[in-house]
Amino acid sequence: MDTPSIEQSDKPENQTVISNSLGTLIMRVGWYAVFAALAVIYLWFGGMKFTEYEANGISGFVNHSPLLSWMYSFMSIMGFSYFLGVLEITVGLLIAARCISPKLSVIGGLLSVGLFVTTVTFMLTTPLVFEPTLGFPAISVVPGQFLLKDIGLLAASILVIGNSLMAIEAEDDRRR
Repeated sequence: MDTPSIEQSDKPENQTVISNSLGTLIMRVGWYAVFAALAVIYLWFGGMKFTEYEANGISGFVNHSPLLSWMYSFMSIMGFSYFLGVLEITVGLLIAARCISPKLSVIGGLLSVGLFVTTVTFMLTTPLVFEPTLGFPAISVVPGQFLLKDIGLLAASILVIGNSLMAIEAEDDRRR
């Protein structure tokens, strides 16, 4: 993952110094936490897609989505849920693969961004996202707040891509 920051010293021998400040250590733990959290979320949610409970739970979002509703014209509710489950588990594994290859986690991050952009659009297409009795901008607990969290997960996915690209660039710099 992210290594501690490396700074050039003002010492005459121009020695490299590794910063192990509390902020640097917490940032490193935070990066591990972001990758681990996204991997766990994808693996858990992906695994749930193989249940009828979850397949029926997402069908309301998919039915109202102009981006995805067409999938039900050639896939059953369970078939689409299985497809999504395989995709989500794959994304989780790719993100978790950051410890092996930052290139794999870039792919996982890109797929994750695509999935969360799609789920964020559900806020515009799913009935009862906004709580009518309270008026705009109040949102319902479900599905409103349930979908709103995906904005944060989208941001975490973008960070995964950036962190992974920085690692690739650092590897390229070391090779030169």
